[in-house]
Amino acid sequence: MWRDKTVSVIFPTYNEKDSIRAAVEDFFDSGLVDEIVVVNNNAAEGTDDEVAKTKARLVHEERQGYGHAIWRGLKEATGDLLIIAEPDGTFSGHDVIKMLAYSDDVPVVFGTRTSREFVWEGANMGFLLKTGNWATAKIMEFLFNTTILTDVGCSMRLFHREAYEKIAPQFTISGSAFGPQLMLLTILNKIPFVEIAVNYRKRVGVSSVTGNLFRAALLGIEMIAMILRYRVLSWLGVLPKKARRQAE
Repeated sequence: MWRDKTVSVIFPTYNEKDSIRAAVEDFFDSGLVDEIVVVNNNAAEGTDDEVAKTKARLVHEERQGYGHAIWRGLKEATGDLLIIAEPDGTFSGHDVIKMLAYSDDVPVVFGTRTSREFVWEGANMGFLLKTGNWATAKIMEFLFNTTILTDVGCSMRLFHREAYEKIAPQFTISGSAFGPQLMLLTILNKIPFVEIAVNYRKRVGVSSVTGNLFRAALLGIEMIAMILRYRVLSWLGVLPKKARRQAE
């Protein structure tokens, strides 16, 4: 609970069997989280058993993809304040209080992993990955004339329920590029936001995306293409159908 508002955390899980239990306990230990919704997105065998050892609520999403997992988690969550994070050991429950503190002033808070002081030894934030996320974020910041953006790939985010409900009908991306779409929809709907530094630690296990530089590069190209498409369509006054209906 935060200032009379309930707090939900959404954890999508695919390959986090060895870290999910510790992540759930870490976020609950903040003392501020009322509910954690774990979305099993065709996860590794044994993941459900690990979640069952915690107070988290488990739901299953048969459709593969990060976007589908987050859509389901946000839909299932009951909190007034909705925090999206990863249960792979990279994010810290300690940062929940940071996200919530900034939520007093803005309805959306994005995390960034580009502050050197908050990147732990062994974290998968090498030069190429950091520079790629920073450069893509700067393209978005420049083209849409937003407040500062430095990390388009950080998946720790907070949404007030009202902000989420405003953009939810516009969700179209089911895969890993859903994260940047969340940012773009926030911008296009003129929802105030801020970006803050969060801790980023060594991952437990190997990421199915950032663990492979070639796949990470392809995802970066997809993100940039989406940013450019949304900018051109918004200039023309022709937003994607779902987004246009909600933004009017």
